[in-house]
Amino acid sequence: MEKKRSVQSKLLIILAVVCAVVWLFPYLYLISSSFKPGAEVVSIPAKFFPTVLSVENFTGLFERMPAFHYIFNSFLVAVCSTLIAVILGALSSYAIQRSGAKIATFLIIVVLCLKMIPTSSIAVPIYELITNLGLYDTRVALIIVYAAINMPFVMWVMLGFYEGIPTSIDEAACMDGASSLQTFIRIILPICTPGLATAFVFTLFLSWNEFLLSLLLTSTEAKTFTVGLSEFLSAYSMDLGPMCAGALIFSLPVMVLSIVAQRFIVQGITAGSVKS
Repeated sequence: MEKKRSVQSKLLIILAVVCAVVWLFPYLYLISSSFKPGAEVVSIPAKFFPTVLSVENFTGLFERMPAFHYIFNSFLVAVCSTLIAVILGALSSYAIQRSGAKIATFLIIVVLCLKMIPTSSIAVPIYELITNLGLYDTRVALIIVYAAINMPFVMWVMLGFYEGIPTSIDEAACMDGASSLQTFIRIILPICTPGLATAFVFTLFLSWNEFLLSLLLTSTEAKTFTVGLSEFLSAYSMDLGPMCAGALIFSLPVMVLSIVAQRFIVQGITAGSVKS
């Protein structure tokens, strides 16, 4: 019996390694292509390993576009919009979950419906609204829009955590003279730290990788890195070398943050799935 279990565990490990390699292969190929000479990136047949290590793609990237400016725009917009979405989303979802009113169920359904709306279906109205407000090609416009479209996701995540916290905790705090806001800040938030971390990380990823709305709402000053990177592809040219280098640079912060926040994400997912 023990021998059978040992064989099964080894097979599972092998299967997991194979799946990990298959999943990581596109990213590994991206890293390899970033250090290939430009002509070798599009050569046929394709080769996984570069014949000569080259930084030609990186130098071409920074020479042909203001990469640091675009990265700064992406960073500023992603962080600010995520903070706004997490703060407002956590507050509003707490109010909905603890209200006890009949309308709370309706509001939860509205939140879920907002989460399921495709961004492409509301892109044109958002563009018209931002243009009429005179905020076109500004970071403020992207921050407001990103926060608004990501807030339902934060609310959806936090609602699961609040449902797992007994209302008796709120009642005890109220008996001690704490207001609803004090109860939320001093008692509920520390308990929901894994949920907040999970919502923050995933919302940050959504804002960092967003492309469509940034393409519509910016032209020069507020352009993000994803839009700038797409300019290497056109109807008449396809310069994949600098694109690979840019994609590698752009993905590194996400990879580092994912590794650092992995423990909080796992805690958040497991805690949010269990109700007390």
